[in-house]
Amino acid sequence: MVNSFLATIGKAIRSVNPDEVRSMADRPINIGLMATSETRLNEMWFWLAPAEISEAKRQTLAGLVHPLGPELPGMPPPPSKVDVEIWENGMRGKPPHAFVYYPNNQQRTVDEILEKHEDLGLPLSRHFLPFRKSVADKIVNSICNENVMFSITTSLPNIVPNIFSLPLAVGEFASDTAFLTINQLRMAFLLAGAHDHPIGYRQQKAQVASVIAGAFGWRAIAREAVSKIPFGGGVIGKAGIAYAGTWVVGRSLERLYKLGGNLTHAERKNTYSEGLHRGKMIAEKMMEAFRGARVKK
Repeated sequence: MVNSFLATIGKAIRSVNPDEVRSMADRPINIGLMATSETRLNEMWFWLAPAEISEAKRQTLAGLVHPLGPELPGMPPPPSKVDVEIWENGMRGKPPHAFVYYPNNQQRTVDEILEKHEDLGLPLSRHFLPFRKSVADKIVNSICNENVMFSITTSLPNIVPNIFSLPLAVGEFASDTAFLTINQLRMAFLLAGAHDHPIGYRQQKAQVASVIAGAFGWRAIAREAVSKIPFGGGVIGKAGIAYAGTWVVGRSLERLYKLGGNLTHAERKNTYSEGLHRGKMIAEKMMEAFRGARVKK
């Protein structure tokens, strides 16, 4: 059984291609800034390129951020098309596709851009610090929710309606642990990309090893919670564990990429408890949706 499990995990690992994540994260992205004065333009620039980044990074960003107003001395003209336009709040003539820079609520600017340009989240986060926390949260929450959904659908194969789609082949990796491992590896690559870290098995060998080692632990814990009783508590518990395990991995990776350290034992314990609570609540809501779908049939 151990050999079979290892073979399944090996197949799962080979199915995750970090090159795809690297390609998305490394995409050049150009931001145009429109302001009424050089002072306001500088404020917007230092929001995108704050003091804590390195000088080398600042030089890179200087090639990605372009004033859209009158040309400034020594500044090259902007490209013919930028990916995101950000205008000073209150300026007249702002086109519908442009976003507003709110000096007293910069998070609102971030949220509005990510809402309209979710596909640009990863490169925006990799290049520009203000987007990093929001994009990392979206990555962790999305992967955790996918793992809850998969855990439920595999526990109730004859009951849950086939109305949901997952980004990976459910049939090919029927093992919960294999699917969770795939998703956690994908999350590790995405979070590395979002935090401007190297992406890949070799570049992230310590994190990859940690995810694989953790698969054995989550497998053992989840097996104790498995129940085939329709809509039973065991299903909720199993889904909660799937969420909690992924939540711990995600928050641990965030800490590592942001601060260079790991969660303490106490922090991991608290993070797991938080994830288990969140996961059970989300699983219960999904189960309610499944019940509603069955009643309508």
